[in-house]
Amino acid sequence: MERRSADVAETRPTKGTEDLGRRRWVALVFICLAQLMIVLDATIVNIALPSAQHDLGVSDGDRQWIITAYTLAFGGLLLLGGRIADYAGRRRVFLVGLFGFAGASALGGAAPGFGVLLAARACQGAFGALLAPTALSLLAVTFTRPGERARAFGVFGAIAAGGGAIGLILGGLLTEYLDWRWCLYVNVPIAVLSAFGWYVLPADRGSGRARLDVPGAVLAVGGLVSVVYGCSRAESDGWGSASVVGLLAGGVALLAVFAVVESRVARPLLPMRVVWDRTRGGAYLGVAVAMIAMFGTLLLLTYHLQVVRGYSPVRTGVAFLPLTAAVLVSAGGVASRLLPRVPPRVLMAPGLLLAAAGLAWLVRLDVTTSYASRVLPAQLLVGLGMGLVMAPAMNYATHEVAARDSGVASAAANTAQQVGGSIGVALLNTIATSATSGYLRAHGHDPRLLRAGLAHGFTRGFLSAAVILAVAAVVLAVLMNTPRPARD
Repeated sequence: MERRSADVAETRPTKGTEDLGRRRWVALVFICLAQLMIVLDATIVNIALPSAQHDLGVSDGDRQWIITAYTLAFGGLLLLGGRIADYAGRRRVFLVGLFGFAGASALGGAAPGFGVLLAARACQGAFGALLAPTALSLLAVTFTRPGERARAFGVFGAIAAGGGAIGLILGGLLTEYLDWRWCLYVNVPIAVLSAFGWYVLPADRGSGRARLDVPGAVLAVGGLVSVVYGCSRAESDGWGSASVVGLLAGGVALLAVFAVVESRVARPLLPMRVVWDRTRGGAYLGVAVAMIAMFGTLLLLTYHLQVVRGYSPVRTGVAFLPLTAAVLVSAGGVASRLLPRVPPRVLMAPGLLLAAAGLAWLVRLDVTTSYASRVLPAQLLVGLGMGLVMAPAMNYATHEVAARDSGVASAAANTAQQVGGSIGVALLNTIATSATSGYLRAHGHDPRLLRAGLAHGFTRGFLSAAVILAVAAVVLAVLMNTPRPARD
């Protein structure tokens, strides 16, 4: 009897254990707040972009930099940000990222001109590259028991998935009833609330002296900026101009040097062994191509709804909700159930083709086309297709990777997402603005045809995105030869 009582006493949670458990769940709240701030920024600025462009006098060719300045800095520095967190300590870097992101957001909201806004957006991206991997790392080290870990990552994933929809609605409300600048100011109170997590987040000292691959980071960011800037200059200079060809060639050369450097340094940002695997490489390609179409389409469709069709910012945000819902249904309800049963290309290739069909449906948009007949069906097709692509792509991004490379493999998928978005926004915006300029020249620059010219340009951008997705579907069908997962 005494023995049984002792066993029960040992298994009963102590007060210290209960306090530690509560601290973990309180820490989750602050980690999720930080994640929400990052996710909101991906959509909230899109809705505010037409108003910001008009207020600051930004040209159609340059408007894409308000998006790409953020995504380029974020994607280019994401791998470096993860390394810094490992060396300097996660909790410390979490706070630096929070306050840096908040300060950059406040600067962007108060920006008197286009240049200051671009600098603020780039700083947001740089601090976001510190914050995002740190938040994920803190979540991983805070919740180690399988049951708690599953619940915590479920909450974190729900924030990541639903934050985009919140951003669409919040961006519309803030832009319409306050000012587009509040779409940036809103990050400040969120960051302040998240900073209280200092008292409950697990303390760590970091791993000591940093050995950071700074040359690799400089080459990667330089190459990406050169490629994206080359795409944006094509609208004014033409694709065959010396400046555009030089920028594109220079960017490709810098990225090639980056690959060589990464294969030779002792602690590379991106070990080439992670990328050259056919399955993981296909997953990264799928993520990048999907985001080329997704980010570019969101930009062009936002301008079509607000400028061509005359939607308010709030109505525009609501109009995008079916796209978000379709992604969630496809990824969570369909792809997640099929993933254990079929090879990844059986989901990803048809998903890309389905999204391409949705974009092709938008090619016949014009000034009078209704939302219900064209935009809504296209959004549903694109959303369903993207869900079939993203779920297996993120799952196979770490396929059979060595334990020492699991973190960098996950970060590489996020980098592909941001870089693809940067290229997509620059490329499709350039195609659209060039087509609009050509249309207006052909019609004698008649101001009465401006909306028709804009709609014409947007349809050329949608068609280009559809072609990119269709070609990528064929490439992935050949490249990703991974069989279906083995059954237990």
